[in-house]
Amino acid sequence: MRSGRGHVRGVLAPYGEDFRARLLSRGYTWGSAAHQVHLMAHFSRWLDEHGLPPGEIDRAVVDRFLGARRDSDYVKLLSRRAMAPMIEYLRETGVVRPEPPCPLSFAEAHLAEFERYLSDERGLSGESIRSYVGVARQFLVHTGNNESLGLEALSASAVTAFVREECARRSAGSASATVTGLRAWLRFLHRTGRIPVSLAPAVPSVANWSLAGLPRAIGARELARLLRSCDRRRAVGRRDFAILTLCSRLGLRAGEVARLELADLDWRQGELVVHGKGARSDRLPLPADVGEAIVAWLCRGRPGGTGTAAVFVRMRAPHGPLASTGVSAVVHRAAARAGIEPIGAHRLRHTAGTRILQAGGSLAEVGQVLRHERLLTTAIYAKVDRSALASVAQPWPTR
Repeated sequence: MRSGRGHVRGVLAPYGEDFRARLLSRGYTWGSAAHQVHLMAHFSRWLDEHGLPPGEIDRAVVDRFLGARRDSDYVKLLSRRAMAPMIEYLRETGVVRPEPPCPLSFAEAHLAEFERYLSDERGLSGESIRSYVGVARQFLVHTGNNESLGLEALSASAVTAFVREECARRSAGSASATVTGLRAWLRFLHRTGRIPVSLAPAVPSVANWSLAGLPRAIGARELARLLRSCDRRRAVGRRDFAILTLCSRLGLRAGEVARLELADLDWRQGELVVHGKGARSDRLPLPADVGEAIVAWLCRGRPGGTGTAAVFVRMRAPHGPLASTGVSAVVHRAAARAGIEPIGAHRLRHTAGTRILQAGGSLAEVGQVLRHERLLTTAIYAKVDRSALASVAQPWPTR
């Protein structure tokens, strides 16, 4: 049944019902669409009162309208974000001119160049690029160079001071990623002539030895509780169950789950294509239980008309692709529902590797499933098989 709220009059009257239909096609409920059309109706009245044609709508006009809306004691839809669906629609239909790009600051222009270098010349994955650029941005803020780039005066002591302060509040793994990104950025500065001497050697190392820890898997009972926490009578529960099954059975990373597309599922061959680190793609067998979980989501959960090829999408409109952070959030929420300790998606990757060993698989098979590039990366799972380790352990010497 159509909501009676939000009939548009005035300069935007020709677009009201088409805007409503566009919102409904993108997954908005009747109520949410009515609120957005009601906002358009208010905006249209305000434009009429001020003699402004739709073609003059820009950022400044939107800000003036929002100020007037707040002054009129409205309590909802008071931000640019609330206006975004309407402005996006008006741009797509050609009513509003495209917003000219804001000029980048010196720092942002420099970071954009660094991002292109990491992508085009280094061939890094999106996750690594975001991490490295984030470290560079933090360093610029820390040294006061975020507005004007006085990098030619950069010193080794400033580099060391940043590492000591930043890494003091991080875990060993996070600190290691920080220094790696900082070295990459300093090499880029030297390569492009922004600093006369490479300062990458001035970055201290982090005590984060390989094979020093144990893969932190969760037990079979905890995993069962995690999966049972998904209410598969609801669409969101079917989506979350499929994500948890992929992570725990095949050891997919959060980013790999987010990048999974419909064309990557080869139902005839019983395989799926995983897009991993460094633009690497691998084909993995699709176990029956994983396939059943994905089919349940696709057939009885995934919203229609999403306009995206991503397998996993957001449940709230507009139904865009689920980001890697969204995949991690699915795991966090499931752990909270199951009443187990907080875990991330990578713990489920460790769980997949550990379960292969417990089922009698070899280290080589673990490496194949987890798609490790080096055998040394897989070697950490040798510590999991304690019974095998006990058979080769030497007795403690006694006097």
